[in-house]
Amino acid sequence: MELQTLTFIVVGLTFALYMGIAVWARASSTGEFYAAGRGIHPVANGMATAADWMSAASFISMAGLIAFKGYDASLFLMGWTGGYVLLAMLLAPYLRKFGKFTVPEFIGDRYYSQTARVVAVICLIVASITYVIGQMKGIGVAFSRFLEVDFTTGLLIGMAIVFFYAVLGGMKGITYTQIAQYCVLIMAYTIPAIFISLQLTGNPVPQLGLFGSVADGTPLLTKLDQTVVDLGFSQYTAQKGGTLNMVLYTFSLMIGTAGLPHVIIRFFTVPKVKDARSSAGWALVFISILYTTAPAVGAMAMLNLANTVQPGPVAAADGAMEYEARPQWFKNWETTGLLKFEDKNKNGRIEYRNGDTNELKVDRDIMVLANPEIAKLPNWVIALVAAGGLAAALSTAAGLLLAIASSISHDLLKGIFKPDISEKGELLAARVAMAGAIAVAGYLGLHPPGFAAQTVALAFGLAAASIFPALMMGIFNKRINNTGAVVGMLVGITSTLVYIFWFKGWFFIPGTAMAANTPDNHILGISPEAFGAVGAMLNFASAILVSKVTAEPPEHIQHMVEDIRIPKGSGAATGH
Repeated sequence: MELQTLTFIVVGLTFALYMGIAVWARASSTGEFYAAGRGIHPVANGMATAADWMSAASFISMAGLIAFKGYDASLFLMGWTGGYVLLAMLLAPYLRKFGKFTVPEFIGDRYYSQTARVVAVICLIVASITYVIGQMKGIGVAFSRFLEVDFTTGLLIGMAIVFFYAVLGGMKGITYTQIAQYCVLIMAYTIPAIFISLQLTGNPVPQLGLFGSVADGTPLLTKLDQTVVDLGFSQYTAQKGGTLNMVLYTFSLMIGTAGLPHVIIRFFTVPKVKDARSSAGWALVFISILYTTAPAVGAMAMLNLANTVQPGPVAAADGAMEYEARPQWFKNWETTGLLKFEDKNKNGRIEYRNGDTNELKVDRDIMVLANPEIAKLPNWVIALVAAGGLAAALSTAAGLLLAIASSISHDLLKGIFKPDISEKGELLAARVAMAGAIAVAGYLGLHPPGFAAQTVALAFGLAAASIFPALMMGIFNKRINNTGAVVGMLVGITSTLVYIFWFKGWFFIPGTAMAANTPDNHILGISPEAFGAVGAMLNFASAILVSKVTAEPPEHIQHMVEDIRIPKGSGAATGH
């Protein structure tokens, strides 16, 4: 069966499954829309959390970054997985014990301030919208190739799918849909990796194949180092970026993970406090399957790319030898506009080399999706990868959009502007807010500010600089008051936004010189994606300083903070 037909069938079946689940699990109350009725089993919630977490950036873009950046891209693996440990230990159980629907609701109550709640909503929306742009980019990339439509059309189709099951089902529908999406995406990621690892190293376990040897007995990573150095690039396994930037970038991703609202609200869906911690543990298990496979996928993709864009001479009809300019997989991806070849020296061959003579332009987000075609795997594997990429992007997009919608309908509308709104009215408002968020995200997805993983990294920086410190201090420091929390959040997100906009060149002020976005021009070599860690430090410092020179929080708030951390009945045996 030809690839396009098979892809339509596989993708169509998965979409039918998602829609069927949405109809079956549609939300009938605000409790089901926001928190799935708090009845999700920890293992199921862990799987749904993994799908919510493993977005287009994880599935599509991370291995692409590893393929082109090598060792330096390991920070994504360390930051995103390390962040879950922080989430499980420091935030998830305490927030679940507090028992609210949303992150801004916790911040508003903990800091006894509607202003704090509004600022938290603004921070949440800014971070979530930035994050969802990356998912929309991933949706457009996957559709544009495998359904053979242009990027814009692919994006619109994806928006329609998300609209259907997210608006109808809310958190309840999204949870069960994400469980199905996890199964699809993990099979789609690991099956091609197994095939390619077998091809290159003879080992069916990609994690072991990465450290295995190719056919001539050379270790795979040594072969890859030799290949990229011959092409004029730095060694694949060598560190190329600054150490300070790498540390801050990793830290930003870690605390950004623990501060992302669409991840945190997943822990509001389980029945008990201990289930929240258990859910985080199961999520780590499910996530690790993909994250330990990604380095092998990236390295093998890079080796296959380098070896196939210049396949060597082939026999012509007259017996002479000529060069095949572009393999068939290359021609397939050229139609998307995400892979380009400019024959600068007119010799008919692709010159893929570092420097001005390079004739190949590759959008890094295509590497995972193109990898099975490069390796000449069966069409059913290629179709499965398409379905997996879409599942990853759609699952995270739905979670993000729910976080945005619940902040608007529950925190702003019901919490501030119209507290007497009926449950039916709030549910309608939530669905309207989600529809609006989908429209905004789709528009911004047409003009993304970078690769999917780069865009997502900016979102993590914004969450790290604004939301994470407010949550941490709200749980572990009863002396932080409302003024300190508001000032801290504003300082954190403003400083991070200014740094991002300045070095990304997004300021449009006539006559103002814009700093170039290069490591040489960054302050101390800190990239915009890594600045979230600095913004978080500024947030902590500002909040603590302001709280020290202003009034203490009311006594009942301080007791509430203690109650969140200390289990009921503790100290009963000793009388303390």
